[in-house]
Amino acid sequence: MLETATFAGGCFWYMIEPFEKVKGVSEVILGYTGGKEVNPSFKKVCSGETGHFQAAQIRFDSTIIYYRELVEIFFHQIDPTDEEGQFNDRGQCFQSAIFYHSPYQKQIVEEYMVELEVSEHFLKPLVTKILPASSFYKADEFHQQFYIKNVFRYKLHRLKSGRDESLKKIWRSVEQEEMLMNQLTPLQYGVTQLNQTEPPYQNEYWNNTKDGIYVDIISGEPLFSSTDQYDAGCGWPSFTKAIESSVKEEMDVTHHMVRTEVRSVKSDSHLGHVFPDGPVDQGGLRYCINSAALRFIAKEELVKEGYPQFLSLFNRKVL
Repeated sequence: MLETATFAGGCFWYMIEPFEKVKGVSEVILGYTGGKEVNPSFKKVCSGETGHFQAAQIRFDSTIIYYRELVEIFFHQIDPTDEEGQFNDRGQCFQSAIFYHSPYQKQIVEEYMVELEVSEHFLKPLVTKILPASSFYKADEFHQQFYIKNVFRYKLHRLKSGRDESLKKIWRSVEQEEMLMNQLTPLQYGVTQLNQTEPPYQNEYWNNTKDGIYVDIISGEPLFSSTDQYDAGCGWPSFTKAIESSVKEEMDVTHHMVRTEVRSVKSDSHLGHVFPDGPVDQGGLRYCINSAALRFIAKEELVKEGYPQFLSLFNRKVL
């Protein structure tokens, strides 16, 4: 059974991607709601004259995904304590709000917000509004699926908004943060959590020639094998490929350039970048990775460390 959910979480460009990827969601439409003006323009809504919020209206199959799950996804995209907007997007139209379409939805939202308050995760009170659904006006086609149609502009705008960095701090628990601080050195934390880059030729594995695999320093997830490592002359460990399904790639528009960032799937740690200047006979890619994001496990230690399945990567057996 298809139902409707409506969320306002700042610039509505950021409300598409988190929901379109969810199983059970059939459609995400961007638009304006909560105000009185009929068919307002984007410019007028942003001026604050209409009283409308930038919002996303979601059609979902409630037999596949529950409304509460959507509410949880929504809250993890916002700062629910910000009453002036969201991150660098300021003004009434960027305030966070949930527009309920039934008494049931209202109850779910109220209960969830009480749970957040009781958990004491936030030091400031929650200010996300709970409002009855009203007329929803679809935004111009230019804005629909903006993150797909205008990838570079979307990434640049998202970077300048400060959203991603802030969300990590907002939703990471005190326990998680303390665990990372205790587990990682300042350099490891800076690289994996703050997207920093370690110095070339002054890192642990740039010239490693031992056989073994490299795992995520945080999660232990296998990422790269020495069988795919080569000397690229750049001062960082370089690989022609990653272990299958262990990394994800995202556009990086920092430092006034366009690059492809490499992150670990399990811990979402920053690892490095991938470039199209690797050995042609091995696929042409160069995964340039920070040593600080990795832990090396020598071939002889694979069984002891719990990675026996990777022995097959190497020709001779470990005694």
